[in-house]
Amino acid sequence: MNAMTQAKGESAARPLPAYLPVGDECAVFEAAYRNRLPLLLKGPTGCGKTRFVAHMAARLGLPLHTVACHDDLSAADLTGRHLIVGGETVWRDGPLTQAVRSGGICYLDEVVEARKDVTVVLHPLTDDRRILPLERTGETLVAPDDFMLVVSYNPGYQNILKSLKPSTRQRFLAVEFDFPPQDREIAIVALESGLDEARIKPLVMLARKLRGLKGRDVEEDVSTRLLVYCATLIRDGMAMARAIDIAMIEPLADDADIKRGLRDVVVAVIG
Repeated sequence: MNAMTQAKGESAARPLPAYLPVGDECAVFEAAYRNRLPLLLKGPTGCGKTRFVAHMAARLGLPLHTVACHDDLSAADLTGRHLIVGGETVWRDGPLTQAVRSGGICYLDEVVEARKDVTVVLHPLTDDRRILPLERTGETLVAPDDFMLVVSYNPGYQNILKSLKPSTRQRFLAVEFDFPPQDREIAIVALESGLDEARIKPLVMLARKLRGLKGRDVEEDVSTRLLVYCATLIRDGMAMARAIDIAMIEPLADDADIKRGLRDVVVAVIG
């Protein structure tokens, strides 16, 4: 299990993580929180979903419990389990239970990667009951008003074995994320990397060209995150060609022929 919890006092005191809105996503998030509704974020890897949640948690002054879901993540990893401590059996809450007990946002990143029993645990929290039954302790926790459940996944990277069931999707409000418009993406990369926008513009144009190859030569897009990595290396003094290669080419493919084709695109766009 990979979980991170931010204490409420720290969340309120720390500056907001940088985030530049593309549409009305901040207003939608606040409306969902006010009305105690769960929220689903859909979009490609590296487009800003996790940063958005961190930004909104800080903006609302809420603790954030983030779980990076994976193949072995079970319901017990979220709710908690009995452990042997000092020769005694004690119960330890998981991140979902912590959030339900004390309030705050529980964010499950790439929720479809988790085992199927996870969605069963989430269902009672996504309707008007807002409860979390803990069979192992005999408790039924009622979520406080300041609890919010947020999940995310990448619809473009799913198969029949790993998809979110319609019965689960329909329990959430949903906001679709994508890579930002060109001007906004340039501004985001500049803000994150410290590189000036004039030098970032050709990188963003290249990324958009490479994204057009998804499904033909590569399985994933060049993410905004990778653009930030690339610009950061250039700002640190690395040659542009080398930074592009290790941040925007090598992460996309292993096949030598495909990488050669991607580098031809780089030459055509960047020169």
